[in-house]
Formats: sequence, structure tokens, C-alpha cells
Amino acid sequence: MADYSQSGGVKDRTCYKEVYREEYIPGTRDNPGRVRRWTETREVPCKGNRGGGRNRPRPQNNPSVDDNSCIEGAIIGGIAGGGAGAALSRGDGRWWAIPLGVVGGTMVGCQIDGG
Repeated sequence: MADYSQSGGVKDRTCYKEVYREEYIPGTRDNPGRVRRWTETREVPCKGNRGGGRNRPRPQNNPSVDDNSCIEGAIIGGIAGGGAGAALSRGDGRWWAIPLGVVGGTMVGCQIDGG
């Protein structure tokens, strides 16, 4: 590991790692194959959160999901609205009052439930 300082107090850390490598060299009938082995020094990200800030974790960009369902309130509101439409209407008016009460109750129930 090497530390390099710059004017202004900014430190830049460079970290290295020894990496073992192998390469197979195929042979022929008269000259057998062989394995070539060596180690390399590679630059790798430094562990920890010291230095110039190059290795700070990036903030996660999680899109917000609206999973607030209003299905329970819509069902209860629809039932209540249909019942109110049936109770408050008379005769032929029930043909439109009950469906209108269900739709209105569904919308109101959904809003009350937080949707």
C-alpha cells in the first residue's frame, strides 16, 4: 500500500495485491507441454474508508414504490354505499341509486383507507 499526499490535505491511497497466475503452453509429440507460473502485482480497491474518498460506497438509488393498497377500504365503502343507496331510494330509483352508491362508496372508502 502506498499513500500519496497532495497540497490541500487530500490523500490518495493506492493498494496492491499479489495475484498468482498460470498459463498452459501446449506441447507436441517431441516437446511436452508445460505450465508457466508467476505472480503479478495488481492495483486493487483499498479496504476501509480512509484516504481520498475514492472507495466510499455509492448511495443506493432505490426507486420509491407505492404499495399502499386501498382495496379493503374500497370494498367496505362499496358495500356501505350500495346499502345506503338501497335504503334511501324508493321504487324505480333503486336501479340507479344502488350502483351509484357502490361507485361513490368505493371512491370514498379508498380515500379513507389511504389510497
